[in-house]
Amino acid sequence: MIRVTFLGTSAARPTVPRNVSAIAVEREGDFLLFDCGEGTQRQMMRYRTGFDLDHIFVSHLHADHYLGIPGLLRTLSLQGRTEPLFLYGPQGSRSTLRAAVTIGGNRLTYEVATRELAPLEAVDFGDYRVEALRVRHGMPALGYALRENPRPGRFDLAAARALGIPEGPLYGALQRGESIEFDGRRIESGEVVGPPRPGRLVVYTGDTRPAPELAERARGADILIHDATFGDHGKARARETRHSTAREAARIAARARVRRLYLTHLSARYAADPSSLVREAREVFPAATVAYDGLTVEIGYGAATPAEGKGAG
Repeated sequence: MIRVTFLGTSAARPTVPRNVSAIAVEREGDFLLFDCGEGTQRQMMRYRTGFDLDHIFVSHLHADHYLGIPGLLRTLSLQGRTEPLFLYGPQGSRSTLRAAVTIGGNRLTYEVATRELAPLEAVDFGDYRVEALRVRHGMPALGYALRENPRPGRFDLAAARALGIPEGPLYGALQRGESIEFDGRRIESGEVVGPPRPGRLVVYTGDTRPAPELAERARGADILIHDATFGDHGKARARETRHSTAREAARIAARARVRRLYLTHLSARYAADPSSLVREAREVFPAATVAYDGLTVEIGYGAATPAEGKGAG
């Protein structure tokens, strides 16, 4: 299961119902954090994600996306953490990220490694990777894609039985793509296993203007989390500040043929009532939702759904 928890969905500054940008992603025991605006550690406590994270991916160096790092790191130190933590950002971000690590003066109980990522560079986690995506924000900035490796194809039990293969270890070998020797015959995996199936894909844009190149990398995503700072009436302001409107985000989602779109990074004017953003987005892409702080989305091998008790709103 992949679990996505929206810790902050406001643009630029916190509002009463919304904190600034941060998204927690948990996958099969791994915990990744995408952006870490001020107050993120309190949001992690409030929404019970825990603090067992090892990787923080920062989209860009506007304050509302990274100022929560110093406090979070010191909380981890006070808890006695000893395992290293890895901090990533766009090209040119290393010195600022290192400064964020050292703010406060007290030596941490663990090491923090910083790494700059270029667009299309990836961090490999074995059976999945996090890719840095090219976006359009008028400064060094990245989106990120959590992309799983392809899964084995479906095992055709009827075909295996027709070949007389007994259940047990031979089934496992075939499922792994290996050929087997049985009853004097060589049986190839493809005789009983279908073609590989795509893994899951979660894409987060950070702050950006609509970017067709990002849409290509997001093609078929289970969920796309997209900047939607403004509504239709703010189109000029969106262009000026290098952000997107809800309708523009929906066009990217439609172009990428994603399953679901979650709008985030909302201007303060929509903090309490984002209904106009929902309406404008759904006119283009019906499977659009405005995210809110505390929304948790679970992604299995099927449709992405809000977790029990935390409806999409």
